[in-house]
Amino acid sequence: MNQANTEIVKVENLHKSFGDLDVLRGIDMTVRGGETVVLLGSSGSGKSTLLRCINFMEMPSEGRVYLHGEAVGKERNGKIRYSERDLCALRTRIGMVFQHFNLFPHMTVLQNVMEGQVTVLKRGKSEAAETARRQLDRVGLAEKAEEYPARLSGGQKQRVAIARALAMDPDVMLFDEVTSALDPELVGEVLKTMRQLAEEGMTMIVVTHELGFAYHVANRVLFLNEGAILEQGAPHDVLKNPESTRMREFLEGHSLFKLPD
Repeated sequence: MNQANTEIVKVENLHKSFGDLDVLRGIDMTVRGGETVVLLGSSGSGKSTLLRCINFMEMPSEGRVYLHGEAVGKERNGKIRYSERDLCALRTRIGMVFQHFNLFPHMTVLQNVMEGQVTVLKRGKSEAAETARRQLDRVGLAEKAEEYPARLSGGQKQRVAIARALAMDPDVMLFDEVTSALDPELVGEVLKTMRQLAEEGMTMIVVTHELGFAYHVANRVLFLNEGAILEQGAPHDVLKNPESTRMREFLEGHSLFKLPD
């Protein structure tokens, strides 16, 4: 199915509280097919919580999430109910890659990428292996299929995690600060893989502090501050001509980074 420019994810008036702490305060966001949307903001601004609410690793306190125009959950008596069956089905359509790779150390790279396909999608092992090899090739790791994670660099482990998520054929990929745990010299190989996915038309929502990636790859940048979207727009506008004092302060904190003229 060609998803270009169709609405894939919509977030409407999303709130998330942990006790008395309001982490998200009324987020509205739409992501269309083929878009790369980058979420920027200081630590604690709500970026990762927003991703975790989109795939329901965290339950929203208020508001709705839509996938392909269909609201997740059923409203009954003024409350939204989520069945575990529906959420499991949803998570197969939303790929997520985390800061830490979460690979199974006792499984080979190939087995790691096969595992979710076999256990969740109920694919046969031959089909799962074929898909796994194809996705490993896509991220430049075909030759590492029979290695164990302990023999991989951090950047290679993260690319295996990306291949594992891609093997589930998701409608959208979520990336949660996937380079922040890597040594600086390994960051580039992961960002290169993500840039390639963007060029191929994969729909992506990316939490990152890599301003170069945001500037050169994103279609839109959203700046979160204290659980709300303070600024959003094209990367050139948001990163080179910020409207708010808070956004300017955030960019000054990345003073080593220079945007091109």
